[in-house]
Amino acid sequence: MIRNKKRCKGINPVNLLVLFLAGIINAFGVTVFLAPVNLYDSGFSGTSMLLWELTPEYLSLSFFLIVLNVPFFLYGYKKQGKLFTVYSLFAVSIYSLASYLITYVLPVDVSVASPIAGTDLLLCAVFGGIISGVGSGLTIRFGGAIDGVEVMAVIFAKRLGLTVGNFVMIYNVILYIIVGIVMNSFILPLYSILTYCAAIKSVDFIVEGFDKAKSAMIITTHEDEISEALSEAFGRGITHIDAKGYYAGREQTIIYFVVNRFQIAKLKDIVSEIDGQAFVTISEVSDVMGSSLKNR
Repeated sequence: MIRNKKRCKGINPVNLLVLFLAGIINAFGVTVFLAPVNLYDSGFSGTSMLLWELTPEYLSLSFFLIVLNVPFFLYGYKKQGKLFTVYSLFAVSIYSLASYLITYVLPVDVSVASPIAGTDLLLCAVFGGIISGVGSGLTIRFGGAIDGVEVMAVIFAKRLGLTVGNFVMIYNVILYIIVGIVMNSFILPLYSILTYCAAIKSVDFIVEGFDKAKSAMIITTHEDEISEALSEAFGRGITHIDAKGYYAGREQTIIYFVVNRFQIAKLKDIVSEIDGQAFVTISEVSDVMGSSLKNR
């Protein structure tokens, strides 16, 4: 009994609640907008939709979601860890169950058209992608994944000399080509690419937020004045890194500072006003943990 309690340690009920909602949201986007008009999601979700289309009726979308995803989440246990695996399996199970309920149990007809967007392929592609992307993004933000293709990418991409992102992109391109060949038309796969693009944007928005962080590295000989001005303007902590110029051999300081996209112009104005010779680079930050805000 003690060992079982140990295994459950670290599982957050709030995360499970959000993952539960994420699975339902993902299922809603796919079964209400995409599946009724034969548009395809990306990854294993899209593969499951294709297999559902090609196999006997008793083999449902829910069945293929479990069959394709679960083995890779279990196989990737060592690389991804216990919590990620538990959260992912939970999210996929909810996605699968909700897809089954919407398609076969609830009093809503999704057999020939979207109950909301009808047969308008553009509306179905865009809104299906946005909604399913929100579900995927929430899953990622709260510690799991709803599609095992990314786990497969982590496992196999390095062996093939590819990045995880390139592996996923190649997988989806191949999937849409196969869909076009099987359906003898590339109209639906092309609309499905719109779905993919909309979903990626939704995932980025949910995972990274609209107020995306940027890191600034400022090389200057006026570090104290610039740091004081930045701290006063933005109320954030600042890091100094000692550096030495290669050609001039002059001691300098690199100021490392994190801002959001709306603060970049103000930062540049402050720096150029104090030191017109300062060298400034701005880079995207994929994630920020902790806070450097001053207590005021």
